[in-house]
Amino acid sequence: MVKINDIICIEGLGNDSNSYVINNEILVDTGTGSNQDFLHEKLKENKINPDDISLIVNTHCHFDHVGGNYLFPKAKVAIHEADAQTLKDNYNKDTAIELFQDKIKRHDVDIELKSGDKIANFEVIHTPGHTPGGICLFDGENLISGDTIFANGGIGRMDIGGNVEDMKSSLNKLNALNVKYLLPGHGSWTDNANRHIDISASSLI
Repeated sequence: MVKINDIICIEGLGNDSNSYVINNEILVDTGTGSNQDFLHEKLKENKINPDDISLIVNTHCHFDHVGGNYLFPKAKVAIHEADAQTLKDNYNKDTAIELFQDKIKRHDVDIELKSGDKIANFEVIHTPGHTPGGICLFDGENLISGDTIFANGGIGRMDIGGNVEDMKSSLNKLNALNVKYLLPGHGSWTDNANRHIDISASSLI
């Protein structure tokens, strides 16, 4: 487990997405929820009571990012408005639920996000391509990128609710930012983020 500029970075276990904690009370993505004790234990290792998580921000609606929402029943759930209905719909195929042979245990959405909204000191950037409502969070230095972009030029798959042209536009949008740290939905986080973003943007030209 690593802290980058006070952001707690928790690497996903198995099929779980990575999770990130902002201000000790905002949790970005919750994994599949299949490893029920894992995320709670990681929070406690950082002296965070899971009951003190007040807000979950889902970077998109896929099960490996939203399946653990039920582990935090007191927290409000925020997701981009374009993915909100998909999360609300039980067994919607656009959650990629069929890949995991499981079920989503919490479908409620309390806050429907729009581009430009603020989460603590992070700005919500709408980055469709992997899903219609994919988002990144950017605070001027750190980019929490969900499955839009990964380290070393990786990008999210586009065959489950995605769109290639949307992805191109989103990558170009991110490539215009001055980013120091890339905090992706899966795999390693890294500095020198603009180099990784540029490789990804160039891959779809």
